[in-house]
Amino acid sequence: MIADPTLKALSRIVGPDHLSVRPEVLDAFSRDATKLSFKPDAVAFPGNKEEVAEILVLAGRKHLPVIPRGAGSGKSGGALPVAGGLVLVMDRFDHILSIDERNLIAKVEPGVITAHLQREVDRYGLYYPPDPASTDVSTIGGNVAECAGGLRAFKYGVTRDYVLGLTVVLPTGEIIKTGVETAKGVVGYDLTRLIVGSEGTLAVVTDITLRLVPKPAARKTMMAFFPDPSSAVQAVSEIIRSKIVPAAIEFMDRLCMACVRSEMGLDIPAESHALLLIEVDGDHGLIRREAKKIQEVCLRCGATQVESASGKKAAERLWEARKKVSPAVYSLGPDKVSEDIVVPRSRMADMVAFLGRLGRKYNLPMPAYGHAGDGNIHVNILFDKNRPKEEEKVTAAVKELFQAVIGMKGTISGEHGIGLTKAPFLDMELSPPAIALMGRLKKAFDPKGILNPGKIFPPVR
Repeated sequence: MIADPTLKALSRIVGPDHLSVRPEVLDAFSRDATKLSFKPDAVAFPGNKEEVAEILVLAGRKHLPVIPRGAGSGKSGGALPVAGGLVLVMDRFDHILSIDERNLIAKVEPGVITAHLQREVDRYGLYYPPDPASTDVSTIGGNVAECAGGLRAFKYGVTRDYVLGLTVVLPTGEIIKTGVETAKGVVGYDLTRLIVGSEGTLAVVTDITLRLVPKPAARKTMMAFFPDPSSAVQAVSEIIRSKIVPAAIEFMDRLCMACVRSEMGLDIPAESHALLLIEVDGDHGLIRREAKKIQEVCLRCGATQVESASGKKAAERLWEARKKVSPAVYSLGPDKVSEDIVVPRSRMADMVAFLGRLGRKYNLPMPAYGHAGDGNIHVNILFDKNRPKEEEKVTAAVKELFQAVIGMKGTISGEHGIGLTKAPFLDMELSPPAIALMGRLKKAFDPKGILNPGKIFPPVR
């Protein structure tokens, strides 16, 4: 519980209309995409960085946990108020501050929806490539906190590759700027890259300087259906070996395809057990040549059918289907754990085969899809938590999955972050000295431990 004097002080900072302790508001901000729930003591909606600074100074004095929050679309529990406290909702920071066509830069506030920014820069013939599946709801600030990747990461990179600088409020209330507005800059430690991906544990981001690129002249979307996952994975390697770097190359297994067929009404051949959804972009001549070569490679690797989208609307429908895979797989079970492991591309076929064995071992559906170009596989484990010992089976399966990933020289999270759900497994990938160093960095930024506590670091055993 937050004491009344502290609530009154918070109300003075943000205004009474922007602070709430109403049960329905606390409930709304107790959850994220994990569907776990931890109720905060209060919810604040600051309107500028000075208010954020005042809140953090007060929170430091009162040892009050503060949890920054964007759209709540994260899948590792990063925005959950596990220790209660104050949820700091950044919805009012929703302005695109400027778009600089000459220098290919945009300045935005953290509450800007990713898709809104993409549409706005498109009007200038520019392009912001990071494209997480949640792009229509997720915010730029949330993308920065998690270092979001998305469908086009193989060719274009992830969020950190587009963040030039930040304005942030430290847990001590100090406001600092990091980074540059130029193509180069190496003055001092790279605080920008340290904060990007820090999951709201080091600072509260209040504005962001982003790098843009020229919009590609044309795009082409293709689908290739395969009789088995290993043929699809082989095709990915052969496409890249052919010196083609697709803008996106997405994989779906048989279970995902079945869910999407039902959800979106797509015409997917029943005998297909794997799908590649591929996009190439560039000038018109280039994409014609690359599409022809990709078709040849897929057929040579065993594809039973290769199709091209008939136009822009058809292509958009295919990508919409891809982005709806995650909610669509709920047809396989009422509860879900979503993991986003990454393995070297050369081990993708091994991982897909392992997932088949793992699903059979635990008798749980484990549909897999993801970013085949960079080996990032989204593994969904569907279950029913009301069945006896079902959650214990899921926990055991996740641990076994992560052990296999590390054994293949992969990583347990490509873009979802560690947050709450993966914190118990952090020491599977990182050494004790590395975790200890991260702890010292956290202490340097946040000496009183008020900012997003309970995230990233393994719980004390």
